[in-house]
Amino acid sequence: MGLIVRTGTGEQNEPSHGFLGLQIELYPRNECVEQAAVSHCAKLKSGMALVPPYIESLRPYEAGRGVEEIQREFGIARVTKLGSNENPLGPSPLALQAMARSMDKLHLYPNGGLDLRRVLAAQFDLKIENVIAGSGSEGIMSNIIRTFLCDEDEVLTTDAAFIGFQVLAKSRGVKYRTVPYRDWHYDLPSLAREINERTKIVYLANPNNPTGTIFSKHEFDDFYRHVPERVLIILDEAYFEYAKDNPRYPDSMHYRYDNVITLRTFSKVYGLAGIRIGYGFAHEDLIANLLKVKLPFEPSTVAQAAGIGAMADKEFLHRSLELNARGLKFLTAALRELGLSVVPSEANFVMVVLPGAEQAAQLTRELLAQGIIVRPLASFGLPNCIRISTGTDEDNQRCVEAMQKLPVHSAS
Repeated sequence: MGLIVRTGTGEQNEPSHGFLGLQIELYPRNECVEQAAVSHCAKLKSGMALVPPYIESLRPYEAGRGVEEIQREFGIARVTKLGSNENPLGPSPLALQAMARSMDKLHLYPNGGLDLRRVLAAQFDLKIENVIAGSGSEGIMSNIIRTFLCDEDEVLTTDAAFIGFQVLAKSRGVKYRTVPYRDWHYDLPSLAREINERTKIVYLANPNNPTGTIFSKHEFDDFYRHVPERVLIILDEAYFEYAKDNPRYPDSMHYRYDNVITLRTFSKVYGLAGIRIGYGFAHEDLIANLLKVKLPFEPSTVAQAAGIGAMADKEFLHRSLELNARGLKFLTAALRELGLSVVPSEANFVMVVLPGAEQAAQLTRELLAQGIIVRPLASFGLPNCIRISTGTDEDNQRCVEAMQKLPVHSAS
C-alpha cells in the first residue's frame, strides 16, 4: 500500500482527519507510483511539499545485524558478532554498579548531563562551559548540524565517511561535498583545497570509521593552517582510546582550537553502546549554542551514571585495550596470510578490501551462514569492502577458521 496525504474537502464519506487536519489515505502501490510521477514528494493540496526531496532521497541508517536475527534466519545456535565495533568484554563493571545505584532516582527528571559535564571538565582541566553530554556522540553530532548549518552552507568531508554523519548531514538539505581517500586515509591537503566561501563544517574522524586509519599531528597541523576561523571542524574521536598512545596521533585536547568540536563516546572501549552516552568539547560559545537545541533531559539518568562510572574504571579500560591490541595483530596477520588486503587499523576493527562488490557480498553471506557477523560497507559507499570488529581471542580465531573454509580473494 502507498500513503497519500490530502487536505479535507468536506465531502461525504471522505477519510477521517489525522494530525493537523490532514487526511491520510492508503492507495494500492500502483496508484501511489502514479501519484509520485506527478510529484517527487507528497504534497498538500496547497502545493506545499510535505516531505522535502532531500529527506525522501535518504536511506535510513541500517544498524549491523543482531545475533538473534541470524540464529533465526540460518537455524544456528552459535553466532559471533563482529560487525558493530562493540566491546567483546561487555560493559564496564563500574558503569553497571553506577547504573544500579541510579535506579532509585528514575522518578526524577535528569539534569541534562550536568554531573557528567562536571566530571569531564575536572578530568580534562576545562570549564564546564566547554563540555556537552548527549545520547552518544551522534546525538551531539545531530545537534551540531541543527545549530550551525544555514541553507546556503556546505559540508565537506571524505568519500565514504562514517555513515551516521552522512545521514545526519544530508538530512539538513545542504550541499554535501567529498574528496576521495588517499591510500584509505583522509586526504587533508585535498580537503583544504576544497574549502570555499560556503564551507561551514568539515568532518574528520580520527581514527576513521570504516577504514581504521589515522592522520598524524604533522598532517593535521598543516591542514589547520588552511582552515578559515569561520569554518567549524568536527573532530570525531569515537575510537580515541585505541589510538591515543600512538605518538603520531593528534589528541585534539592538546590543541583546543576555537573552531574545533571534539566528539567522543562511551559506546566503544567502555562497552556502553546500548545505553547511548557520549560527550563533546568545544569553545564555550559553541557549547552555549548547542545547549539551546539539545533535548533538555538528555542524556538519561542511567546513561549519565554509566558514563561517570566507566570513566573511573581504569582496570577495565586496560583489559579492553590489551584484548583489542591482540585482536588487531592476530586478525591483520591471519587475514593477510589468506591473501586478503587488510587496511592497517588504529581502532577496534579491520577493513578488508575485496576485488569487487559481489565478492564482498558473497563473503558476508557465507560468513553469516557459519554464524559470523561482519559489516558489509556498501551503505558507507565502499561496496567492495567489509569491516571486521575485534572480538575475544576465541571469537577472532573462529572468524579466521570460517574464512579458511571459503574461497576468498584479495583485491591487490
